[in-house]
Amino acid sequence: MDAMTTVRRARAIVALDVPTLAEAGPIVEALGDSCDFYKIGSELFTAAGPDAVRALRAREADVFLDLKFHDIPNTVRGAVRSAARLGVKLVTVHASGGSDMLSAAVEGAGDECRVLAVTVLTSLGGSGLGHVWGREIDVVGDEVLRLAQLARSSGAHGVVCSGPEAAAVRAAHGDLLEVLVPGIRLDGGPVHDQARVTTPAEAVAAGASYLVLGRAVTAAADPRAVMRRVQAALR
Repeated sequence: MDAMTTVRRARAIVALDVPTLAEAGPIVEALGDSCDFYKIGSELFTAAGPDAVRALRAREADVFLDLKFHDIPNTVRGAVRSAARLGVKLVTVHASGGSDMLSAAVEGAGDECRVLAVTVLTSLGGSGLGHVWGREIDVVGDEVLRLAQLARSSGAHGVVCSGPEAAAVRAAHGDLLEVLVPGIRLDGGPVHDQARVTTPAEAVAAGASYLVLGRAVTAAADPRAVMRRVQAALR
């Protein structure tokens, strides 16, 4: 089943990778109306749970719940259904969970939430991925494309991949898959623990639908000014 794409202009998502809801609040306040889409990942959700989502939805901000579900299909279906009921707009599941799990996630999401399948984590290079898969990996992009095809055939709305692979996914699937690119760094910025990174302009040129920025924004002296630079790159 082919997924339909509704995103026409890339959207910037700021990651609230903090250990408490109290620490997330000042980031959201500092960004103000320069950002309307936030990522809640494992650290914040484990600490604050659904209240973290509710707090952002109360501000009318869109929420990307990045918990990378990977379990039996029925469990993932229920988890994604619960996320959708909270008002979450995007969720992630691991493509390596298989077709049945991906299809179950899409079923649980309903019409208001979109399911993105994680292909290869941006912290992994070829040698690291080969160690995980137990075989030699010559080109990470080949694995990304293989998993993207699985995601599309299972009805997922899009995939998560690094900037270097985004253009290949877009070329292979056109507008039938949304592409979320994490690991975004500004020109000259540190890469931290990411192995495959890209800039906002490069990600947009590669066909990204969503870009996730973390410390490049949240650790900046003026987060709002950084977001203005990012938004300018998305136009």
